Formats: sequence, structure tokens, C-alpha cells
Amino acid sequence: MSVHSRGVKPAPVKDAEALTKAPPVPSYLSAQAKVEWRRIMPQLIARRIITRADLAGIENYCTAAGAVRQIAEIINAMPVPDLKLAGLQIRYAQTARQLAAEYGLTPTSRARIGTGAGDDDDDDPLSIR
Repeated sequence: MSVHSRGVKPAPVKDAEALTKAPPVPSYLSAQAKVEWRRIMPQLIARRIITRADLAGIENYCTAAGAVRQIAEIINAMPVPDLKLAGLQIRYAQTARQLAAEYGLTPTSRARIGTGAGDDDDDDPLSIR
């Protein structure tokens, strides 16, 4: 029986070179991407998992997430939705989701990282003492 790890990502760990302060929002990002940057950056800094080398990926995530919102605004303003724009929005959403998973921005990836608060419930009838 062969064992492979296809699709299994290693858990991100705290990095010795992790950023301790959020860098300024890149000026070239769209307004929606800037909002996303400001929303996620405090979480990423607190987890100490991103370095300067990761900033391009974070910018790409924010750009994709911002594009999803921007396209949604355009589609909502149209009397008849444009299916080509809807397809583009789906592709941006997929890209944003994939990048979000890389940086622990989804529930599943946070669980993989182990950033969830531990449950110290002493009333657990199934706990072994």
C-alpha cells in the first residue's frame, strides 16, 4: 500500500522572522483590497506566521478578495447580470479561498494551525483522569 501526502499541507508554525508590526497598506491596492488588508493583518501579525517574504501572497489574497467585492457591486448595479462577470467573480473567489487557506484565514486552516482556543471543560464526562 502506498502512502502519499497529496493535498496534505504542513501546518504553518510561528516563524523566528515573523512580522511583529503590520506594514502599511500598499497604495496600489483597490479600496476593497485595502479594507481586506486592514481586516486580516492584525490576525496574521498576532499569530506570528507571516514574514516579509509572505507579503506578496497577502497582497494577492487582498487583491482577489477585493475583486470579488468589486465585481459584486458592479453586478448588483446591472439591470441584467453579466454572466461573464459572474464567472470572473467565481474565479477570483476560488483564488481568494486558496490563498486564504495558505495563511490560516479559513476555519479549516486555523484548526490545522491549532489557533483555536483550547477547551478546558472540567465537566467532560468522557475525559480520562
